[in-house]
Amino acid sequence: MAVLLERLHAKHNASRPWQETCKVVRQAMVRQISTLPSMTDRLESIARQNMLGSHLSPTGTECYITSDMFYVEVQLDTSGQLVDVKVAHQGENPTSCPELIQHLREKNFEEFSEHLKGLVDLYKLPGDNKLKTKMYIALQSLELDLTKMMHMFRLATNANTVETILHGSVGLLTARSGGHLVSLQCYVSPYDIFEEGTGTQFNVTDNNVPRSLGVSVSVTIEGTSAIYKLPIAPLITGSHPVDNKGTPSFSTVTNSNCVDLPACFFLKMNRPMPFSLSFIQRMGNATIPVFETSPQLSPLYQLIVQSQLQQLEEGSSTPPPSHNMHFYSVLPDQQHCYFLNGDAPVQDGHSLQGALVSKIPFRHPAQVPLLLDIIRHQAAYNTLIGSCVKRTSIKEDSAGLLQFEVCPLTDSSFSVSFQHPVNESLVCVVMEVIDSRQVSCKLYKGLSDALICTDEFITKVVQRCMSIPVTMRAIRRKAETIQADTPALSLIAQTVEIMVKNNLPPSSHVQSQQQQPPGTVPPRMVRLSSSDSIGPDITEILSDLPEQTGK
Repeated sequence: MAVLLERLHAKHNASRPWQETCKVVRQAMVRQISTLPSMTDRLESIARQNMLGSHLSPTGTECYITSDMFYVEVQLDTSGQLVDVKVAHQGENPTSCPELIQHLREKNFEEFSEHLKGLVDLYKLPGDNKLKTKMYIALQSLELDLTKMMHMFRLATNANTVETILHGSVGLLTARSGGHLVSLQCYVSPYDIFEEGTGTQFNVTDNNVPRSLGVSVSVTIEGTSAIYKLPIAPLITGSHPVDNKGTPSFSTVTNSNCVDLPACFFLKMNRPMPFSLSFIQRMGNATIPVFETSPQLSPLYQLIVQSQLQQLEEGSSTPPPSHNMHFYSVLPDQQHCYFLNGDAPVQDGHSLQGALVSKIPFRHPAQVPLLLDIIRHQAAYNTLIGSCVKRTSIKEDSAGLLQFEVCPLTDSSFSVSFQHPVNESLVCVVMEVIDSRQVSCKLYKGLSDALICTDEFITKVVQRCMSIPVTMRAIRRKAETIQADTPALSLIAQTVEIMVKNNLPPSSHVQSQQQQPPGTVPPRMVRLSSSDSIGPDITEILSDLPEQTGK
């Protein structure tokens, strides 16, 4: 007995992840639910937890979970085994719900309860049942238009799953199911679709994309203090797009296809996302102001860091190390330290400001593509800055530790400053996130500094990996390759220095200093043109990136 108690104490005291504990408890409870009465008792208990009504059919094999606006019908056999699960909204015939069937077959009552909660939340709307029904019809009409928009984009472009997520007019749409709203997945970074550990890209299809992958929004309707004219019928006319991008044609808004409601549509972020103030204003100018009152602003980089750390902490049992905006990145052959100088003045002496956005209001399906493009643009910027944020700890006096400073320049551009790989001067790379598809990079260095690489090389690397540490590693490796392949490099550098001292014009390959961004590049820096191709082809540098750089 003493030995048994000792083992129990040891097992109890051992640290166990919360998810594992939940799994053990759920398995223990599932083993007790093996009969018809135990199954119906559990379903009725879940209904009460969600403030819903419930009753059984005369045979006891159908359990109805009900509200004023919807009901869920769970069909069982006499042994308590699941037969079917149907959902019916007011005025509709009940239809089978595959997701709810799967959850109950697996005895996953927690997820089943989450679906019920989602159905309840869907009808948390102002007014009586008649007004709520109109709002539900408006949401249905919007869902039909958005679904048609995705199909028209694919018909016009023949896009695959990832292309649809990144470039589709409404992203990749997953239909509403049970209590899960329509989901629009609109952005994934390169590392979102690489398997952790193996470094290989997994085969993404419409059927295996997790709802949590990358950046996504849910489509819903919510009550508002203002009145908006919302469609109660699909607005897309015809089935053929008006251009080669799949853009549909919409019918004119009239009193016959739209009604005034104390509500509007919302795109709800899958997790609160940092947006710069100017991007928030852009979204408001395109539709409805994002915030009813002025939001509480914070330094944007601080928000990006907090958001990234929260994602890294998911599933981790250890607290993050204190950072003070300093982060460390361990690469296969390099160690980096990044200082994110988010307090640097950008406009009018103030730092770049932003706010967390949870939901974005709109009125018309035609506004969704523009909103998604703004979301994607901000997501690309956040991805690059967030790529510097790690939970890694390294001693600051570690041998060979490379130092980098990341400074915002505008709401869509920033600089990365570091010591020249060969000389002791300062080098600066300016990255401009033009949109979610394009990042423009320019390298600035001293006139007499040794050559490193071209703007084109940096741009290709960063657009492939969307990671600052990986890009900085590639720049350094490229510089080392150039050094090895150019024995006369020191002579070239000396010649350029003599030309500068004698005030002679530089060669046609070197561009003047007038292109340097104000306040970011030290004196006598130049930018290499894309024609200055030196050393091996880019494929030799990029070929090992996915395999050697895990998350």
